[in-house]
Amino acid sequence: MTLMQLRAVWGNRPLMAASAGVLIQDEHGRVLLQRRGDDGLWSEPGGALEPGEDFLTGARRELLEETGLHYPDLTLLPLPEGLQDGPELFHRYPNGHEIYIIGMRAHGTLPAAALERAAPDDSGETLDLRWFPLDALPNLSNNANRASLNVLRARAGLPPLPLAPTPPAPPVGNFLMDLRRVIGPRPWFAPGSNVLVTDDRGRLLLLRHGHTHLWTLPGGSLEPGETFAQTAARELHEETGLHAAHLDPLHMFAGPEYRFTYPNGHVVDFVSVLYRAHGVTGTLTPHEGEVLEVGWFSHDDLPPENELSGELIRANLRWWRTHG
Repeated sequence: MTLMQLRAVWGNRPLMAASAGVLIQDEHGRVLLQRRGDDGLWSEPGGALEPGEDFLTGARRELLEETGLHYPDLTLLPLPEGLQDGPELFHRYPNGHEIYIIGMRAHGTLPAAALERAAPDDSGETLDLRWFPLDALPNLSNNANRASLNVLRARAGLPPLPLAPTPPAPPVGNFLMDLRRVIGPRPWFAPGSNVLVTDDRGRLLLLRHGHTHLWTLPGGSLEPGETFAQTAARELHEETGLHAAHLDPLHMFAGPEYRFTYPNGHVVDFVSVLYRAHGVTGTLTPHEGEVLEVGWFSHDDLPPENELSGELIRANLRWWRTHG
């Protein structure tokens, strides 16, 4: 199911779009922007991932579709500057569709002459392509573009562009469950966060989940308008009763290897940021019904892999064992 297919049954209501923004600069530091076919304004190339894609694959595909340029050497910007999230990244398209953009920014450099080879596809999505100096940008389409260009402007020592006002984020509910009532079990993105909490002996907190009966980290799914960090803090408190004074983003996990099928048959493609919790306070109080058991584990006594909740959690724990 693509985003446009989902719109046919979901309507204009807000969705979260796992998206890749592509920031290409030339040898003069100028940035490549496209004039959009939907509103006539300018943006960086990029767009929504398709189920089963990781961010770099989606970034390369979108760059090719919207500019005709092949660029295999794109890299994702490091966290946190590469991260796209938050209520300010709300956008209402001219057709009325409402969206919260979440995801990652990719970056690369090309010579200015590369634009001579540009050949966007015939979808009408791209009306024009130009290089722009960071201190002389045109009218940008939305806050996601302004936020992305602010990353490059900060690197160049330039002040940030002001963001346009956006409506308040909707109250926290159960967005994923509401979406499932419409799409059924078909694969769809589940953006969220997981949290590493360690005790004074360096042991890691794991939770045995009530639905899967498998071990997992504290964490859960984003709600529209939330940041990944807000989700991490909320889920940590809901599942354990603990608070973190600071959450440090460590790594984004996304791609086909993180597809997971729940016991009820629902299929998700996880898009998940792993955080480390600092300054943890409170009394460990597992959420009744959702958490069956808690445990503190050292590097050498983690549960076997078949007792962990899927490849995402296994990858999170490999990251912890490798980086400490």
